[in-house]
Amino acid sequence: MEAMKFSLAVVFAALVTQSAAWAETLEISGGTTPYKASIEPKLDALKQAGVEIKFNGVGTGNGMVALIEGKVPVAAVGDVLNEAIEAGKDAAQNQKKDIKIPGNLVFHPIGKDEMQVIVHKSNPVKALSKAQLKDIATGKVTNWKEVGGPDLPIKFIVTKPGLAPGLFFQKVIMDGADYVKGATEVQSPKEVITWVSRTPGGIGGAATVHMAADPGDSKAIKAPALSRPLGLVTIGEPTGAAKKVIDILKK
Repeated sequence: MEAMKFSLAVVFAALVTQSAAWAETLEISGGTTPYKASIEPKLDALKQAGVEIKFNGVGTGNGMVALIEGKVPVAAVGDVLNEAIEAGKDAAQNQKKDIKIPGNLVFHPIGKDEMQVIVHKSNPVKALSKAQLKDIATGKVTNWKEVGGPDLPIKFIVTKPGLAPGLFFQKVIMDGADYVKGATEVQSPKEVITWVSRTPGGIGGAATVHMAADPGDSKAIKAPALSRPLGLVTIGEPTGAAKKVIDILKK
């Protein structure tokens, strides 16, 4: 009996080792929100299908640059294709690169994110309209007392150029206007929460998935709906591991 148990254990270990050896690795670069919201929850299913994910959380724009330069076969993005392309152009400009946008980019929807407007938890303001948010983000309103809050300077926190959350907020709430000079630019959507948490007068747009994981000392307030699509982008139709991953994520 003991010999049989040992034999079964050896066979199981061999199968696990063989399965790992067969696994393909798919490298994806891009936004942390699509990864956290849509890819991470299905990592086990992807692994069972024989695909390991190597993810580089560099933001939508940098992910698009990496895709176009041929460094990765898939980019993870936090908006529709046209906006992801614009984010890529911004990122390329920041890197002092000249990129040519392929004409056969394909967007594969894998989910959506409901962005939230967040403030420090000590802030008594409970709701802001689109007009109020636009005035705050553009610098027309500079003190919380102007929108029913305390006598406290407003500090707007936004993701750096090339990251989808800041571009999406700018498009939907600000009608494309420029952010206020002096806004704090951060490296990732998660850092918006970190900075608002440490800034009593802070405000910014945060991904729901990151707020659910750890809101810190921030809180969401009532604001206009900010729903954005999450997706993967490929050059042409995907094949191999990329197709397998996209098919699973779309289910």
